[in-house]
Amino acid sequence: MSEERKSLNFLEQIIEEDLANGMPKDKLRFRFPPEPNGYLHIGHTKAIGISFGFGETYNAPVNLRFDDTNPAKEEQEYVDAIKEDVSWLGYKWDKELYSSDYFQQLYDWAVQFIKEGKAYVDSQSSEAMAEQKGTPTQPGVDGPYRNRSVAENLELFERMKAGEFEEGSHILRAKIDMQHPNMLMRDPIMYRILKKHHHRTGNDWCIYPMYDWTHGESDYIEQISHSLCSLEFKPHRELYDWFLDQIVDPNLVRPKQREFARLNLSYTIMSKRKLLKLVEDGIVRGWDDPRMPTISGLRRRGYTPNSLRKFVETVGVAKRDNVIDVSLLEFCIREDLNKTAPRVMAVLDPVKLVITNYPEGKEEWLEAENNQEDESAGFRKVPFSRELYIEKEDFKEVAGSKFFRLKLGGEVRLKNAYIIKAESVVKDADGNITEIHCTYSEDTSKKVKGTLHWVSIKHAVKAEVREYDRLFMDESPDSHEDKDFMEFLNPESLKIIEAYVEPSLTEAKVGDRFQFQRLGYFNVDKDATASKLVFNKTVGLRDTWAKIDTSNKEESKTAKPQPSNSQPQRKAIDVIQQLGKKYTNLPEEKQQKAKAEIKTLAKNVSYDELEPWFNTAAKKVGTRIATMITLGVLLENGLKRTEDVEAFINTALQDSNDILVSEAKLLK
Repeated sequence: MSEERKSLNFLEQIIEEDLANGMPKDKLRFRFPPEPNGYLHIGHTKAIGISFGFGETYNAPVNLRFDDTNPAKEEQEYVDAIKEDVSWLGYKWDKELYSSDYFQQLYDWAVQFIKEGKAYVDSQSSEAMAEQKGTPTQPGVDGPYRNRSVAENLELFERMKAGEFEEGSHILRAKIDMQHPNMLMRDPIMYRILKKHHHRTGNDWCIYPMYDWTHGESDYIEQISHSLCSLEFKPHRELYDWFLDQIVDPNLVRPKQREFARLNLSYTIMSKRKLLKLVEDGIVRGWDDPRMPTISGLRRRGYTPNSLRKFVETVGVAKRDNVIDVSLLEFCIREDLNKTAPRVMAVLDPVKLVITNYPEGKEEWLEAENNQEDESAGFRKVPFSRELYIEKEDFKEVAGSKFFRLKLGGEVRLKNAYIIKAESVVKDADGNITEIHCTYSEDTSKKVKGTLHWVSIKHAVKAEVREYDRLFMDESPDSHEDKDFMEFLNPESLKIIEAYVEPSLTEAKVGDRFQFQRLGYFNVDKDATASKLVFNKTVGLRDTWAKIDTSNKEESKTAKPQPSNSQPQRKAIDVIQQLGKKYTNLPEEKQQKAKAEIKTLAKNVSYDELEPWFNTAAKKVGTRIATMITLGVLLENGLKRTEDVEAFINTALQDSNDILVSEAKLLK
């Protein structure tokens, strides 16, 4: 058995078991069924990745099916955006389908249900029906219209379809069991009257099927083998199967619904209704605002398809909901852009630096490496002259021994250029430094601790830089029963800066991504023009948010981003990961030291932080070893042995790496 097959998640196990029990491989078919009532967000990338990922793994077709059964909220704009997002992520669907393709078939089946006494028209008010439905602990009661005759139900349903009744006057309900323990089985609604224009069928219909009725039947029509849904649909599975029981042909594939945990992200919201409110209230500049968790927003901010797919892969497939720290998403884009983004120089908060012993009028074009992580990236030329811009925060008149940037009497290296020494400053009437006067040395072999980025003033190009921060100040803004999520908006989520960049960036195109050296990763926004460069900050070079002390709830609610020149405390899980990356390359003595450090750090790690690393790729042995050591500490401290924990340990026991195997044996 291959290494890949040793680490099957529970959905893969279900599919493998079905194949082992006789399901032909060519009968495998999956689907991604979004409702076109908003733009896709980061949470959808998990559902997309699971279904399309299985399509790639098993060489099976995957349908893109739009659940367009509510014309009051759905628009063609959303259909187009969803198609663009799925394509951008790198996935190809087999068929583009719509639930509205099946309106006639669903209607015909509903008529069949009525004739068989399995559905009836209810004419009560919604309040009366809700009261009769009961509660999770109290059974419902039959309504006054439950035993209408077949003939009367057929006549009313036909008149509903013909548009003779107003919205809310009648509905069609399945006739199941009003005393059923599962409230979803208490005569669920199949059709309601909606006199709205549909983006595809126009005004052909004025009755529309409910999701629960449409979902399984659409899967059946398309012969979907595995209908994979997020966890909130688990209670719906019984109804999904009941509806299928009434229509399935035993000679055809019967879809199987199975559920996985949703992807929830800290410091954001995943409700399309609430995201729409942000758009409609003008809090953000549309669905693709770079502060939005939408795929289009992340794309505009500079995220790559590879980083989002890597994020989903790292999070893995779980059976229970949890909240993933947004720092993991940021880690994934840093990792990707570190390998691919060209390095350039830009100054966001400039102060003038004059090299007094450099000849006036002289300029040089110096060679600069484009990306030290990519040998094929090559080099470029950057202009150098007597007057430069550097960052204000990179200079202090007087500084301590731990300040390795420029100070009076101190020396630093200018990136790709010379070593300079600060000699004096010029100040304005208010005492603000307006110029730093330096001397330079052509001896670049001298060892100095600091290196600064810079831009030649003569050649500098003005650019607008949009610096984004988290949109919400609270880790879970929509989880407070007594407060509206809007109360946690970050008033400083967008800062617009006039910056200066090196002239090579005049050739940059919309969407191009760069590392502004020592500052972070940026990309060219769609608002950029030939006469005005506009950059979005994708992410900083490191996490600039301090670790929040969750024991102090009031403090966590008002926690603010640290300024970029602060030194945040790194999360324990992030440090453990870094130790794991180099673990297998260390000599034994240093491995033991690293192990001790990991065990100490593990005391500050939660299971929710650790669980995503259970799905680390087999080749990343060091990370898996660090995960196993951390897991050992959590188990010692009372962590329950879940199925996922046992699966991770058992997989490690089969590994070819002796260190990983020995660590796993300690936990058996």
